[in-house]
This record gives sequence, structure tokens and C-alpha cells, in this order.
Amino acid sequence: MTSTPRSPVWRPAAPADDSAIIELVARLYTEDPSDEPVPLENARRTIDALRMDPIRGRVVVLDMAGVIAGYAFLISFWSNELGGETCEIDELYVASEERNRGFGSRLVASLRDGSGPWPRVPVALCLQVSPTNERARKLYERLGFALWKNALMVAR
Repeated sequence: MTSTPRSPVWRPAAPADDSAIIELVARLYTEDPSDEPVPLENARRTIDALRMDPIRGRVVVLDMAGVIAGYAFLISFWSNELGGETCEIDELYVASEERNRGFGSRLVASLRDGSGPWPRVPVALCLQVSPTNERARKLYERLGFALWKNALMVAR
């Protein structure tokens, strides 16, 4: 009897996935660099923090029959203005060889309708996109994301 390969699925990350996630984080920061270099230690701390305190959010991976081909950091944020919990897609990355197959769109749809790796239906999905990443911006606009009137401001 032959076994059927598992379908690609977005699922919560397990500790065994951590090294693959860190590899993909490094690829993201190479392909779409920030203004300042982001140390990979930040990703390790994020993974640890979300694992220790899951109410903050979760790390999910795109599992393709045992091969990790993508990841997302999903962060919980309560918004008074929006009237409840939002799911911030802090980072979403699909390996270049697996792009254009609808995996990112599938994750967003599953988060929106509550069928995916987020424990409840959020009142809104939020994300940031690099101004120079035109391809990602067009994808997010097709998925219903729009610029918000408020701008993100950061003090470090």
C-alpha cells in the first residue's frame, strides 16, 4: 500500500521546526532588507516568547509533507478602535520556489474565517509591507488589505 503525500498545510510551529524557521527568516531579511540589519537572535527570541506565552500570538509554518517552506509570526493585539482582537501578521514568508501557488492567500483566508492556525476569528487582520516590495503590496491589496489612516510611528 502506498501512502499519499500530505497536502501543504499552515500549522503551529513545533520546536523541531525552529532551525528551518530561522533559515527562512534569514532569506526574508536578505530578499527584503530592513533599513537597519535585523539580528537573527530577534527571531529566536520571538519564537521563544510566543511559545512561552501563547496569548501574545503564535508562530506558524507552511508544512509541505515534512518540509518547512514558509512561516508567519502572528501577533495578538487588542484594538479599542476596531472593537476587539486583531491578528497582526508581523512576518509572512514563503520560500521563492513555492510562491505563486496561493499559500500566502490561503493563510490569510483561513485567518479571516477562523479555519486556520489562529485560535479565534479576529476583528481585523493587520500587517506592514515594505514600501519597495510592490509584489507583496499588490498581493495584500488583492486580499482586501488597504492603507489605514493612521501611520505607524516607532520610538527606540
